[in-house]
Amino acid sequence: MTEQDEKPPFLYVVVCAAGIAADVGRLITAAQEREWHVGVIATPHAMNGFFDTAAVEAQTGRPIRSAWRRPGDPRPFPEPDAVVVAPATFNTINKWAAGIADTLALGTLCEASGLGVPIAVLPCVGDALAAHPAYQESLIRLRGAGVRFGYPYGDEDEEFGWERAFDLLG
Repeated sequence: MTEQDEKPPFLYVVVCAAGIAADVGRLITAAQEREWHVGVIATPHAMNGFFDTAAVEAQTGRPIRSAWRRPGDPRPFPEPDAVVVAPATFNTINKWAAGIADTLALGTLCEASGLGVPIAVLPCVGDALAAHPAYQESLIRLRGAGVRFGYPYGDEDEEFGWERAFDLLG
């Protein structure tokens, strides 16, 4: 295979409903600077005003996916070379760990982890929810499946570290 035949790597960005999702364009920019092509999959709740969907579609050049495609519809994205889940919420992490695939985002995560696709997760979970035993068990289960978690904040005053996802992917 020649360099001309090689396709650029494709990154799925899974966006959950957290206030910081408004800045997901920073993650997309960081991916594109690393020469990744990006497709965004959002939870249904994230699509309800948590980020500027039109801006993200313009930035990626692709529609945001949040619903299952119909039988016979073409796949809008190629298979992922990696997945970043950011911001990842308490609900998404726990449902994913339990194998619940009731949304496209969760189904995609369950499938990608089952296929061994590299997955980096930047949680956006408050201290009280992070202390919940179900959350701690979910982290253990997903880590056991090879999912890589990072802490997106260096200290209390630091902004959400979107770029840390790439350190997790290696």
